Amino acid sequence: MRRRDFLGGLGAVALLPGQSAAQSRTFHLGTVAPIAPITATSPGGKILIKVLGERGFSLGQNLTLEARGAGGDVTKLPGLIAELKSRGVDAIVIIGYPTAMAAKAAGVPTVAASGIGDPVETRLIETLAHPGGNITGISDVAATLSAKRLTLLKEMAPKLNKVAMLWNKDDLGMTMRYQASAKAALALGLTVQALGVREPDDFDEAFSVMAGDLPDGILMVADALTNLNRQRVFEFAAARKLPAIYEYDYLARDGGLMSYGPDSSESYERAAALIARIFKGEKPADLPFEQPTRYPLVLNLRTAKATGIEIPPTLLALADEVIE
Repeated sequence: MRRRDFLGGLGAVALLPGQSAAQSRTFHLGTVAPIAPITATSPGGKILIKVLGERGFSLGQNLTLEARGAGGDVTKLPGLIAELKSRGVDAIVIIGYPTAMAAKAAGVPTVAASGIGDPVETRLIETLAHPGGNITGISDVAATLSAKRLTLLKEMAPKLNKVAMLWNKDDLGMTMRYQASAKAALALGLTVQALGVREPDDFDEAFSVMAGDLPDGILMVADALTNLNRQRVFEFAAARKLPAIYEYDYLARDGGLMSYGPDSSESYERAAALIARIFKGEKPADLPFEQPTRYPLVLNLRTAKATGIEIPPTLLALADEVIE
């Protein structure tokens, strides 16, 4: 090879100033959610793109994004992930336990942003410190959060004795979260009205049971099924002036009375940071699962006023966000 040709070849692969070897190629990110896709313009997607950009991965330059959503039909999740795998994604961000199970089976490097429950108890991973497979991400401490949610619900309704709990019985992650909530309720001296559902029609039966034996409050465990039917839960609680607490801030913003749980924005920020580490060569097996650090209490004053529920001043003082 002539020296001139050799030097020309070196120039073809030379990196730009400040550019790492990992950033000299284009990375392909996929997202999979059980309901609506996490796109570049969705709230969570915007955060992913912003944080990845801050770490050197910019959409339209060295990053592409393909988003998939199952529209509430979890049977579609394995096919959606298989499709992204066939298209050569480098990693995916997912929501929900059924999505995580499908990602585990496909073997794609995966970061779970939220909604998977306890990944050790459900055997998604080996340990939080050493996941050992193709999945890492953000998890929550269900037992601690459940006790806090029920304490807040009791502060909203001091005469709280019986709490109805709605959850998806077909979702192992959410069933375990319900069990943690029920255990916390019993420790607080509360009676649990267990209302497991498997499909939209089951909500009619759940509402009928509550109407016939009215609880003092409601706790809804969030997954694709309950989230898709959240408006029906909001309306039932409002019609009977029942205080209800939800697990994520967006549910209070959508019309729920109150929520306490991981900050959705922080979860996406940290998921993006984990994706950046995977792009740079680290493996999910070696990236410890992380715990959220921000747990906002969100109160919807509009909902309270419309339903005639008076929020105690002490609870208002604790709120991180009040929707008026």
